[in-house]
Amino acid sequence: MVSTNYAPEHTGIGPYSTQIAEHLAASGVDTHVLAGMPHYPAWRVAESHRGRWRMRESLGGVSVHRRRHTVPPRQTALRRALFEASILAHGTLAPPPVRPDVVLTQMPSLAGGVLGGRLARRAGVPHVVVVQDLMGAAAEQSGIQGGGRAAAVAGAVEARVLRGAAVVGVVHESFVDRVTAMGVPRARVHVVPNWTHVRGPSGDRESTRARLGWKADETVLLHAGNMGLKQGLEVLVEAARLAGREAPAVRIVLMGDGNQRAHLQRLAADVSALSFLPPVGADEFPDVLAAADVLAVTQKASVLDMSLPSKLTSYFMTGRPVIASVAAEGGTAQEVRRSGAGPVIAPEDPKALLAAVRALADDPAEADRLGARGPRYVEERLSSTAGLERITALLRHAVAGAA
Repeated sequence: MVSTNYAPEHTGIGPYSTQIAEHLAASGVDTHVLAGMPHYPAWRVAESHRGRWRMRESLGGVSVHRRRHTVPPRQTALRRALFEASILAHGTLAPPPVRPDVVLTQMPSLAGGVLGGRLARRAGVPHVVVVQDLMGAAAEQSGIQGGGRAAAVAGAVEARVLRGAAVVGVVHESFVDRVTAMGVPRARVHVVPNWTHVRGPSGDRESTRARLGWKADETVLLHAGNMGLKQGLEVLVEAARLAGREAPAVRIVLMGDGNQRAHLQRLAADVSALSFLPPVGADEFPDVLAAADVLAVTQKASVLDMSLPSKLTSYFMTGRPVIASVAAEGGTAQEVRRSGAGPVIAPEDPKALLAAVRALADDPAEADRLGARGPRYVEERLSSTAGLERITALLRHAVAGAA
């Protein structure tokens, strides 16, 4: 497997790559991972891996080959290009010393896609790509500085990688048209939804709220996960600014890390109804989510078909309603509507966001009804057993086709 993100990263793509690799290893497959140094979502190399150039670890029965790369603290198209170039250069110079039967690449890393294709061609084996985010579309839609110029280059590299793959998996059906437009035959494209990689909440909700300083008589809207450009989290800051002027009390909480956290903290310096929490461990994460009254997923209005937030699978497990402040025609809106776990509202509209929160606060029975749909949706569609089997089936399909 080629995946820049891997354990101990506990949000984003890392948990999925880790669970896939460990599932394969547990089934008796000799599994190797070419990975970067852990850095997400803080965009800082973890203390445990700083100063290391190359290393090999054994984690959960998997051999993890790590290669050092740049980690830009602030995202621009140029910095992202340097990040990708460093991954590609080091992975090319020092590939894992193994001969695989199949190569599985987790994208969005363009460098990872190129490396996976090279490793597969060198060994004469199939290359399977799972598309978590579409990088060309991301450069175009996320608002990253210099993204317009980078979109064409990223899209061209991405298309070449996907056309060369034996099988392409996409995590949502909204990606299919864009991938086939790149020249990938539809028969090679398979929808492989992500699954919930966290357990359900088990702690006492009132105790968790008290520990976090959340009052019993205030409505808490929580956003958990990466604080990046595409999330457009300024809408939550402005909604909190409005909430501070009205009653009853609404508290908006941003939990996590990312390259926009410092910017958001400066923006919210005078906003009393908004607070920040650092990332929490995997054991605590579900209980913090469940302690909130409402969970938020936000994206810029321009984000349509380039990503599906991995946080949704965790949100649905909590039994709390989800408000999606996203483009109505995008994949995220489709997924929230299909779950039935909450309303979809206009993106980048703080008044609409605050009104949706207050509507749920005023109707606790409706909030509970919506929230209860999330775990049912997970059971029906997003179980880890089903998700891992879909990935295993992709690999079997690719190997059988090559044979």
